[in-house]
Amino acid sequence: MKIAQVKSNVNFWRERTDLAAAFRWTARLNMHEAVANHFSLTVSNDGTKFLVNPNMVHFSRIRASDLLELDSQNPDTLKLPNAPDPTAWGLHGTLHRLCPHAKCAMHVHSDYATILASLEDSNLPAIDQNSAMFFNRVIVDNNYGGLAFEEEGERCAAFFLDAKKKVMIMGNHGILVIGSNVAETFNRMYYFERAARTYIKALQTGMKLRVLPDEIAEKTATELENYPSDDSKHLEELKKILVSEGSDFQS
Repeated sequence: MKIAQVKSNVNFWRERTDLAAAFRWTARLNMHEAVANHFSLTVSNDGTKFLVNPNMVHFSRIRASDLLELDSQNPDTLKLPNAPDPTAWGLHGTLHRLCPHAKCAMHVHSDYATILASLEDSNLPAIDQNSAMFFNRVIVDNNYGGLAFEEEGERCAAFFLDAKKKVMIMGNHGILVIGSNVAETFNRMYYFERAARTYIKALQTGMKLRVLPDEIAEKTATELENYPSDDSKHLEELKKILVSEGSDFQS
């Protein structure tokens, strides 16, 4: 079926293609894990309707039309024929229901973020521009409670009531990143993994770290928040690359 035909039969096409592109590129960056982990995006003003990846489909194969459209207020969602993964429902459904400002959410077990989440001290110091971006903007959850079913989702969602905090280091688990749209959230996840990689590699040298003063770290974070948006451009460029390669992510 041609893309134009698919588009005419599916709601929220732009949102779907953005999310599908984010899945494809996350796999290319090797930030995925088998057929686990999930991304979601709200498509209603109150945050109750959202898109999420289908159960047990590899990130590198997800297409725009594959994404499930769910209602976070429907208690029978897991009984549906195309029900999502229970942990996707527990974490993402609960998050969108309790935190309407979390329009998009991305949860991964990427290498360096997960290494950071496994340290006794999982804080990310501001040792470069990328890590300074997250100064005082990260939640560290030290109370891993098992798989992210609904009870665990409620516990995690409570941390995001402070709208300034948009990254959660899930101790002994991975990371959860939120944002206002796919491009912003993907960009934030991408840069957090890079910042975590720099920090872990710096620790491996065994040498003393050059940590930025708090005032410079905060200044840098604020400047980057107010910088002319490059997150949307980042995703648009990635989509152009996928299109040029003949990817079917838009189908």
